[in-house]
Amino acid sequence: MSDLRKNIDTDRLPKHIAVIMDGNGRWAKKRGGIRLLGHRSGAKAVREVTEACAELGVNYLTVFAFSSENWKRPSKEVSGLMNLLADSLQEEFSTLKDNGIRLNAIGELDRLPEKVSTKLQNTIQNTSDGKRMCLTLALSYSGQWDIIQAAKAFANDVKQNNKAIEDLDIDMFKSYLSTKHMPDPELIIRTSGELRLSNYLLFQMAYAELYFTETLWPDFKKKELYKAILDYQSRERRFGKTSEQL
Repeated sequence: MSDLRKNIDTDRLPKHIAVIMDGNGRWAKKRGGIRLLGHRSGAKAVREVTEACAELGVNYLTVFAFSSENWKRPSKEVSGLMNLLADSLQEEFSTLKDNGIRLNAIGELDRLPEKVSTKLQNTIQNTSDGKRMCLTLALSYSGQWDIIQAAKAFANDVKQNNKAIEDLDIDMFKSYLSTKHMPDPELIIRTSGELRLSNYLLFQMAYAELYFTETLWPDFKKKELYKAILDYQSRERRFGKTSEQL
């Protein structure tokens, strides 16, 4: 066990870690390869970080795998990403199943190619009994889309007389978000040195601790995750209170 892991207080783990995986393209460029090479190496990093979270006892891990804006990328890259996703779902199924990890997905999933959608839904269904951890893929996802679709769903319930406008509060609104079955993330990690939220879990991250690292995503291994968690545990989470009130 690494010294970093030994220093982690397992009684104070974030229940939900969300990651903005950034830097695959730059990682590949540094090595003279095409961007898809970086994405393939990034997929390996997802596996290692998922394994590390499960070993520690983190309950939820959500990774930003493909944003709504990513559809604007060159068609060859988008096609390669979709094929990689389909292959990864097939390759990782037994690992997820054997380790009690259930797969989940959020986003505009109806925009995914049929081959990807079928494999995704099959994997979600066949790992649904996993109790150890929930791994969520944010696919064709944006935080603004999530808020808008939730608002539309609530408005429709009001229209159908199932809800009253006066009843709406934060908890009720959360029940319409795509993340309604999981707690809000307590730690958001962004790799590659960029200091942006990139339209990710905007409503849900209201009180999340933000951790930015220069490390490119394919190089983000267990050691880097431990660093992020230790940084999280060094912070005082007050939620509007003073230190003396905690």
